[in-house]
Amino acid sequence: MDEERNFPRGLAIRLFAYLVAGHVLAGFLYLLFEAGAQGR
Repeated sequence: MDEERNFPRGLAIRLFAYLVAGHVLAGFLYLLFEAGAQGR
């Protein structure tokens, strides 16, 4: 697979990091809203 070798490694790592951070942030916001709904 030639295109995989040409794909910059730093970009892949950054993309993966953003993906993980985005899911963590979304999960945190979801828990925050769930806790807020429970409190009312």
